[in-house]
Amino acid sequence: MYLEEVIDDIQLESDRFECKSKLNREDVVGWLKTIAGFANACGGDFYIGVEDKTNKLIGFDRTAADNERNYFNNQINEHLVPRPQMTISFIRYEIKEKERFIIRVQVPESVIKPVILKYKNIPSIFMRRDGFTNGATYEEIIEMSVKSKNTQYDILTSDIKYDASRFTELREFYSEHNDGKILSEKLLRSMGFYNEQGLLANGAVLFSDDYQGKKTEVQCSVFSGFNKGSERIVTINRFHGSLISVVQYMMEFVAQRMNHSMVKLGDTRKNIDAYPQRALFEGVINAVAHRDYFLDGTQIQVDMFKDRLEISSPGSFCRGEKLEKTYDLSGIISKRRNELIASVLVSCNVMEAAGTGFDKIIEEYKGQDEVHRPYIYSSSDHFTLVLPDLTYMDGVGDSKLPVLTFVPVPQGTDYDGKVLSFCYYQAHKVSEIAAYLGVSDSTYLRKQVLGNLETQGYLEKSKVSKAMYFKTNPDMVTVN
Repeated sequence: MYLEEVIDDIQLESDRFECKSKLNREDVVGWLKTIAGFANACGGDFYIGVEDKTNKLIGFDRTAADNERNYFNNQINEHLVPRPQMTISFIRYEIKEKERFIIRVQVPESVIKPVILKYKNIPSIFMRRDGFTNGATYEEIIEMSVKSKNTQYDILTSDIKYDASRFTELREFYSEHNDGKILSEKLLRSMGFYNEQGLLANGAVLFSDDYQGKKTEVQCSVFSGFNKGSERIVTINRFHGSLISVVQYMMEFVAQRMNHSMVKLGDTRKNIDAYPQRALFEGVINAVAHRDYFLDGTQIQVDMFKDRLEISSPGSFCRGEKLEKTYDLSGIISKRRNELIASVLVSCNVMEAAGTGFDKIIEEYKGQDEVHRPYIYSSSDHFTLVLPDLTYMDGVGDSKLPVLTFVPVPQGTDYDGKVLSFCYYQAHKVSEIAAYLGVSDSTYLRKQVLGNLETQGYLEKSKVSKAMYFKTNPDMVTVN
């Protein structure tokens, strides 16, 4: 038996997943660092009694399972400080009419960081990333320490003195969006722009005219086709400066390169921009406001494709939780990551005091068909807003996938054609295929659909890191 047979909808290819047949008494650090890494990152699930790589159930009898859990607890208490909050449970199953158990340890992201692994009086700090657990970098350790106090980057005090003459761009931006009103010192002070000693907050520094650090960097690109992997890059530009200049740069980059069209309405004509101005502006402001400024070496990415615009910002939109592709933008709850930056943008009348501003985007796309609806998705390290190009009639959908003909697959399913089209140009993980089909990552999908297509030679399977990828065998299909 395999793990997916006893746990419904398990995400086997998730970065937050690891298995051990049993706890290695000779190499305790080897598995303790996984628990510490989960706690220092975004959490994860750790299974004991499950074979690594294959996910085959090894299991324990009742007594052995209890002993393994006690040993696990003892080692955690002895070597991890502070002890991570965990939920430990037994999962029962039967094989050949015999009762067996595996142990599931659910490790949430620790509130207090870093969690330190101390073994033989040597302290170490580990971080989980991309399916592997490695030593944390100096920058990660600093960020963990700050974040564990629930402190936002932008409200921390810098060592830079406030000088009113260095904020002309912000004052002009405020005046432009507030009917000519002047940005007062009282308002800046009330927002915590600078303290009683005149020292600027970190977020305030990012608004200064002469800011040249990389915290505000953006990368804007234009691709000739539908994706990054197989299409020619038409242009790629990088820019960093004050937050106001960054907003203006992204707006101008898209405005200068977007498509335009015209439709007839009776005796008149209506001009159509690929991306409505207000929707584009809301997307740019949202990316700046919710960006994780703790993450050095990252940038906001603005990517223009044949059928859409993608605005991606570093840091999960939902505080580390993965958000699948969703069209229900109004249902997304706003959680401010940067209180000062958001307050400044609200005072400038370019951001909602409560909410994300997504309602305005929905309004701009109101009345469009299904393939021209904006959507958002998020991973643990970035969130992305997708705006369909209104001048591209086919919209964002399956139109870019090939139409295939093939000999019916023996023991095939209704999903075969969609899977083969989806995996023709690019290999995909099971979770990506499931999301595309709109089904769960289930045993049925893995065995009856993908497994059968692989067995019959229609799909080719390869492994990258710990994830399995599937790609259509071109010799078995014909592109129409």
